[in-house]
Amino acid sequence: MKLTSYLPIFALCMMTTGCNSSRQQAALTSGIDLANLDTTQVVGENFYDYACGGWRELHPLTDEYSRFGSFDLLRENNREQLRELIEQLAADEHPQGSVAQKVGGMYNIAMNEQKLNAEGFAPIAKEMEAINALQDKAEIYRMLARLQRKGINPYFILYVSADNENSDMNLVQTYQGGLGLGEREYYLKDDESMRKIREAYKEHIVKMFELSGYTPEQARKSMEAVMKIETRLAEASNTQAELRDPYANFNKSSLEQIRSTYPSFNWNDYLNEAGLPVVNEMSIGQPRQMNEVASIIDTAPLEDQKAYLNWNLINEAAGYLSDDFVAQNFDFYGKTLSGKQELQPRWKRAVSSVDGALGEAVGQMYVEKYFPPAAKDRMVELVGNLQTSLGERIQALDWMSDETKEKAMEKLGTFHLKVGYPDKWKDYSTLEIADDSYWANIERANQWGYDEMIAKAGKPVDKDEWLMNPQTVNAYYNPTTNEICFPAGILQYPFFDMNADDAFNYGAIGVVIGHEMTHGFDDMGRQFDKNGNLKDWWTEEDARKFDERAKVLVTYYDSIQVAPGVYANGTFTLGENIADQGGLHVAYQALENAMKNNPLGVVDGFTPEQRFYLAYANLWAGNVRDEEVLRLTQMDEHSLGRWRVNGALPHVNTWYEAFNIDENAPMFIPVEERASIW
Repeated sequence: MKLTSYLPIFALCMMTTGCNSSRQQAALTSGIDLANLDTTQVVGENFYDYACGGWRELHPLTDEYSRFGSFDLLRENNREQLRELIEQLAADEHPQGSVAQKVGGMYNIAMNEQKLNAEGFAPIAKEMEAINALQDKAEIYRMLARLQRKGINPYFILYVSADNENSDMNLVQTYQGGLGLGEREYYLKDDESMRKIREAYKEHIVKMFELSGYTPEQARKSMEAVMKIETRLAEASNTQAELRDPYANFNKSSLEQIRSTYPSFNWNDYLNEAGLPVVNEMSIGQPRQMNEVASIIDTAPLEDQKAYLNWNLINEAAGYLSDDFVAQNFDFYGKTLSGKQELQPRWKRAVSSVDGALGEAVGQMYVEKYFPPAAKDRMVELVGNLQTSLGERIQALDWMSDETKEKAMEKLGTFHLKVGYPDKWKDYSTLEIADDSYWANIERANQWGYDEMIAKAGKPVDKDEWLMNPQTVNAYYNPTTNEICFPAGILQYPFFDMNADDAFNYGAIGVVIGHEMTHGFDDMGRQFDKNGNLKDWWTEEDARKFDERAKVLVTYYDSIQVAPGVYANGTFTLGENIADQGGLHVAYQALENAMKNNPLGVVDGFTPEQRFYLAYANLWAGNVRDEEVLRLTQMDEHSLGRWRVNGALPHVNTWYEAFNIDENAPMFIPVEERASIW
């Protein structure tokens, strides 16, 4: 799940829900902003518009956004805080090589409009020349690795991560990629909307080649070569649904076996250039696509492959070059694909670049100002309450055997919790930020990150390493380390309100916590054991029952029409939908546990149970453009915000009880047809 928020300085005073006295609870607010509601809507007919209609009217989409919701509002607040920190450093001189110099230097070069526009495509010219100088297909392998080290990923992605079969050790792995449109269906679907996008993409490629010094004839010929190769890759790529099978997408073999399976691929040259001269085994994530990669390199004309490699370079660098590149890049990816009408101001893009290149350096400054260490303790206690609740629900399941319950409880009990920020910060001393070009700095930052990653190959997994920066407006569960992580950036309203009572906070941050915990038991997460290994710990009968219950959600979400003639993908979104269901159930039970000692009454006209569900719904308040609805349905494993409310709640019995919704309501689902897993 990818949720967003940011942290204020008053998080130090965060009150752990469930541990306040009755007097304290009585003095707290409901947390519900009544202006967010649209009470002209009928609760059982459209709960999303009832709970969020006021917010949506108060926050219409501006030209800068294809989607703007309560999370995006918090992202903007977070970015303002980061801007203040970064601009303070950028305004002064600092010793060369210091963190302050690197943060300020990256921001200043990103903001130097005059320098960027004077350079044009010069920052990528030498790299394009090197690609065009290739004389033989045998040279492609080293060039491919050199590009990947700089953050450019033609054909496929190389990475190092935990071995799914031995989660204590890191393994070299590959993942399908190489598609400028990002998702295979854009190349393969033959409906009108997809055909329009493909034609617009072709024209975009032509224009970008022309900006890079190609004649119109050369640009069109190169575009045709790019489309041939990307279409071949798309045809061989796994679907989004197929990518949800962890067994099918983990294929570890010895390097000797891999050489035999892909005999035309020069693994020696590729791995040597990739900085991996000694590799004994790898996992090829998607063998069908890797077979096609080997075939393309072996059979496609060298000139076509030069065009494809150059396109990957241009496409990756476009946002860091002159304004004509940035504008054309936005015209396609922003306007055509997402429906945005206005490019973000330069300072926002610059802050994002600094955040991406020096994330933990910025994060360390962020938490020092906005997240006192004492806040960690408060959050840890709250997570413990949710962990207890999930354990109670597991023990009470009537469809699961005692044998599987025992292992589920073991997994729950070994969750590795990360809150706020890491105990050890990254060392950026070897990363050079210089005043040569914006793109050169981005490449050096990418290579720094690549080298840090590749150094882990064949070594033990550092389970204390963070996969997100603390200022990131997000949260995650990682199955191979069995960890749940809540960065500092997520711990504020509408996720948490120190002035609100338990009903609000369990409906907001409580559901987020429960959601991430449930990812350990969703359709993918459940296949990893307590140690993070891909291992079947279920009885055959329990696994069958789980699949039957999950199928209810698949069928239900498949029936949701998100746009005329366009339906949600219940298989693709299954993990997130299960986690939404689990988060709601677990957090609601935790609220009930808290209210045993601290009962709550009606506030602002709503019972605590009603406030719980209103708080949850308000997390998803937002507006979205039609183009973005189509894009997200193809690309995002999360259901659209409207359906994380109107799709999730009809399967929750206590929602009906809270609002007295009966069988005559349009959102009503008969009890026997509701999903019930965790």
